[in-house]
Amino acid sequence: MADHWIENHKRDSWRKQAKASGYRARSAFKLKQIQTRFELMRQGDVILDVGSHPGGWAQVAVEEVGSSGIVIGIDLEPCQPVDGALLMVGDITDPMTQERIVIELKGRKVNSVVSDISPDITGKWNIDQAVAMTLVAKVFDFALPLLCNGGSFVTKLFQGVGVEEIIELVRPHFQTVKRFSPTASRNSSSEVYLICKFHLSLIHISE
Repeated sequence: MADHWIENHKRDSWRKQAKASGYRARSAFKLKQIQTRFELMRQGDVILDVGSHPGGWAQVAVEEVGSSGIVIGIDLEPCQPVDGALLMVGDITDPMTQERIVIELKGRKVNSVVSDISPDITGKWNIDQAVAMTLVAKVFDFALPLLCNGGSFVTKLFQGVGVEEIIELVRPHFQTVKRFSPTASRNSSSEVYLICKFHLSLIHISE
């Protein structure tokens, strides 16, 4: 009971901070903590925000890249507009949605892909974990060719079966690959963020 009270208190604290800071969700602080630790986004960058609803991560991204940057968000659920961001509705794994994103990029490379996407939860852990890992792999397959040399890829994972396989999948494409748990994540959650920095071009990989 005490642990449950402490967890709820912490959760409420982040919600209050989000509301006071003008963010749409407590999850905005996860990206802020990732940014503070790893400095993935800079002024003028192009950011792809995957699983962008309700818009908290897009708000943080816009703050980091400024008026000279570009933030494109994609989610199955529509959300209220975020000043400075283009928020699209669609399935990131759908080729038609992917084509729309590529069109909006207008030939520009992406500096950072930040993904907080999660599948619909059935409550059956093995099924949910398999679907989550497959979703991460599909986002990675789409996003990798869009990344500039030196770019970054951040995705939420749930600790368990398949995580090590995902890490091995992405490791050859980046100079550094680390796991990070923001303090804004719930203590009871198994979520962790995979931080992939300094995307390597095909030339560098072949060398």
